[in-house]
Amino acid sequence: MRSEIISVATGSRETVHDITAECADFVRAQGEDGLLHVFVPHATAGVALLELGSGSDDDLLAALRDLLPADDRWRHAHGSRGHGRSHVMPALIPPYATIPVLGGRMALGTWQSVALIDLNVDNRQRQVRLSFLSD
Repeated sequence: MRSEIISVATGSRETVHDITAECADFVRAQGEDGLLHVFVPHATAGVALLELGSGSDDDLLAALRDLLPADDRWRHAHGSRGHGRSHVMPALIPPYATIPVLGGRMALGTWQSVALIDLNVDNRQRQVRLSFLSD
């Protein structure tokens, strides 16, 4: 298995951050068929495959705000107001995704992108582990 870590600056607000290009570069360098596994080693972030740039990213953040409000209801209560919701989010958006790779290219659907989802405004820098398993 080949693996590398990329760093992603997520900033100080909730974000859906497109990492498709970084993933594509990584699998292109492998040049063969296999599986790309994308993993976020953080308790407060997730990985999603979805259409980006058409409003879906804003819709996802709005849905997460409805499901997981940034208020004082959370028992996990350190950090910024509502921080506990960031620890619940990975149960809804897992911290990983596995994508088939054919001929050094991700076999994504036409409108699919790979995105890092981060509601944690207290952690502005994330790591994402990209791992390639050849067949």
